[in-house]
Amino acid sequence: MTSVSVVNNSPNFSGNSRSSLKKRTLLFRYLAEINLIFGAWYIYWRITHSINFDLLWLAIPLLIAEIYSYIGGMMFVIGLWRPLERQIKSLEYLTPPLLKSHWPTVDVFIACYNEPPEIVEQTARAALAIDYPPTKLRVYILDDGNSSQMRAMSEKLGIEDLQSPLLQQEVNRIDSELADLMKRSHDLENLKPTLIDAEQWLQNLQAENVNIEEYTDTKFVYSLRQFLLWLNPHPQNLDERIVTEQQLLEQAIHQKSLELVSLSRLRYIARPKQPGVPHHAKAGNLNYAIFSGETSGEFILTLDADHIPKPQFLKRVLPYFYNYNLFVGQYEQNKIAFVQTPQDFYNIPAGDPFGHRANLFYGPLQQGKDGMNAAFYTGTNAILRREALISVGLQYFVDEYAKDEKRLDEFELIGGVSSNSITEDMNTAMRLHSAGWQSVYHHELLAEGLAPDDLSSTLKQKLRWAQGTIQVLVRENPLSKPGLSFWQRLHYFKTMYSYFSGFATVIFICCPIIYFFTGLIPVKTYGYEFALHFFPAFLLNRLTFLIAGWGIPAREIWRSEQYAIALFPLLIQAVWSVISGRSIKFQVTPKQRQSGIYFQLVWPQLVIFTLTILGMIWSLYRFAIGNLHDPWVHLLNGAWATYNLLLLWSIIHAAFWQPPQDA
Repeated sequence: MTSVSVVNNSPNFSGNSRSSLKKRTLLFRYLAEINLIFGAWYIYWRITHSINFDLLWLAIPLLIAEIYSYIGGMMFVIGLWRPLERQIKSLEYLTPPLLKSHWPTVDVFIACYNEPPEIVEQTARAALAIDYPPTKLRVYILDDGNSSQMRAMSEKLGIEDLQSPLLQQEVNRIDSELADLMKRSHDLENLKPTLIDAEQWLQNLQAENVNIEEYTDTKFVYSLRQFLLWLNPHPQNLDERIVTEQQLLEQAIHQKSLELVSLSRLRYIARPKQPGVPHHAKAGNLNYAIFSGETSGEFILTLDADHIPKPQFLKRVLPYFYNYNLFVGQYEQNKIAFVQTPQDFYNIPAGDPFGHRANLFYGPLQQGKDGMNAAFYTGTNAILRREALISVGLQYFVDEYAKDEKRLDEFELIGGVSSNSITEDMNTAMRLHSAGWQSVYHHELLAEGLAPDDLSSTLKQKLRWAQGTIQVLVRENPLSKPGLSFWQRLHYFKTMYSYFSGFATVIFICCPIIYFFTGLIPVKTYGYEFALHFFPAFLLNRLTFLIAGWGIPAREIWRSEQYAIALFPLLIQAVWSVISGRSIKFQVTPKQRQSGIYFQLVWPQLVIFTLTILGMIWSLYRFAIGNLHDPWVHLLNGAWATYNLLLLWSIIHAAFWQPPQDA
C-alpha cells in the first residue's frame, strides 16, 4: 500500500473536513443489483431443477455450500454500498485555528511482550519523533514480558530523548520561567518587612484619628495600599495580600517544577502479574496502562511493537475528534470514539507469498464500513478517545462484577479494552458502537510494520484472528446486541460469518475429485440449462468484485482469494476450537523469521492437491483409451479442478518459500 495523502495539507482547502462516495460507487451498485438478481435466479434454479436426488449425500451439502456463498456475497456487496472517501485538514491548518495551548494531550501505547528490544526501540524512536508539542506527548512502552533488556533500552532511550535539542529547548524555556518566578518570590520576601511596617504605620495613624488626606506622604502610602488591596479584594489587609501572593507564586513554581519533571516523555510500564488472576494478554496490558495512574492523555494512540508511525500521524488524525461550534465560537469534542488508519508492512517480499497485503480490507471494505458508522478498530495504527474507552469499559466491568464479585481483582485489567476475546480490538469497537459512539476510517498510510515472513508465524496469526472473531460471535452476537444499528450488525456479522467458509470450501474442492474417480455428479445436469444459469451469475460476480477492488493490483486480489480458500483447514480448526469450548490462549506473532519448511502445516491442502491431480490424470487416461463417458462434463470438472489447484498452490508454495540468499 502506498501512502495516500487524503487531502493536501495546505490551507487552500475549503472547510476542515469533507466526505463523499468513492468513485464508481454508482457503477458498482448497478452491477451489484444485477449480480444479486442473477445469483438468486441461479440458486432458485439449483433448488428447483438441478438436485440429483439419487445422490443426496453430496447434492445437499453442495447446495448448502452454494447458498452459504451467495448469502456471504450478498452481505459483501451490501457492505460496500456506501464507501466513503474522507478529506480532512491537518491540525495546524484548521479554520479557524485551534490554538496549540488547546491541543489535546496524547499517550502513545506501544504494546509488546517478547519482541526483540531493537524492534521496539525503532517504534519508540519514531513515536518520539512525531510532530507534536513535546509537553503534550507521552510515549509508553508497555512491556508485558517485564524484560530487563527492554527496561534498560527504555531508560537509555528516555535519557537520550531528554538530551535532544527539542527537549533541551523546552528545558531552557521552563528554567527561564521558573527563575523569573523564584526571583519574584525572593523580591516579595525582601519587600515583606517594609510592607508590613507600612501597614502597621497606617493602622497607628488611623488609631490616633489622624486625617491621612491632609498629609501628602501618608496619602501616597495609603493610596498605594488601597491599590494593592483592590487587585485582590478578598484580603482585608496587606498581610493577607502578601500571604496570598506568596501562595500563588509557590503554586506557580511547583507547577513549573512538575513541567520540568514531566518532560521525560518516554516511560516504561511493566504490569505485575498476580498468580491466579487472569492476565488477559494484550487487552490486560493496555488496560493496566490506562488504570495504573501513570497515564492521563485525552487520547491514546495504540501501536504494535513493530509498527513505526510517521511524524504527521497525530496532526492528520486528531482533527476528526473536534467540531467547531459557531454559536459559542470554539472547538468542541464530538462523539467519535476512535479513528482507524491502514496497516501495511515494509518487509513484504516480492510476490507477497503469505498474502499479507490487505488493500482490499484497508480500502473498499473499511471505507464501506465507515459509510455506515461501522469502521473496525484493528488494534494498531489507531487513536482512541480515553473517555469513550473508559466509560464503556467500566460499564461492562460493572456487569461482570454483578455476575461474579471475585472479578474485582481484575478491575485494572478489564475496565477499558475488551478482554472477552483474543481479538480484543474488534470486540472493543463493537462495544463502543453499541454504546452510541462513532468511528472513522482515515485512508492514509501513517504507520508501517513487520509482517510475519514464514508460514508458521502467518498461520498462528490468522488462527488467532479467526478464533477471536468466532469467540465474539458466541459471547456477544452482534445480531442480538443492544445499541447496534442494522448496518453495524450487518458488518460485524458478515465478518464473523466469513470464518465459517472452510466447511463450504471442503465441499467445493472435493466435488471434482469425487467425480473423477466415481463418476458421481451432485447436479442433475451439466448441459445447456446449467450453463445458462451458472455462467451469467459467475461472470457478473467476478465483474462486480473487479469494480469493488478497482485500483488494487490484480495480483493482490488474486492472492487474497487464494488464501481465502486455501486456509480452509485453519478456519475449520478455529470454529471447532471455539464451539468445543477448548481453552484458547493469546499467542504473540513472532517478529523474527522462523526458518524451515512447513509441509506438515499444510498436509490437508497437499492431500487435496495430490488427489485432484491424480483425478485429472485418471480422466485423461480414460479419454486416451476411449473409455470416457460424458467428456464435456469431465472438461467442466477439469476446469473447476484446475481453478482449485491454482487456489491451493499459494499456501503450498508458501510452505517451502525461502527468502533470496542476498536478502
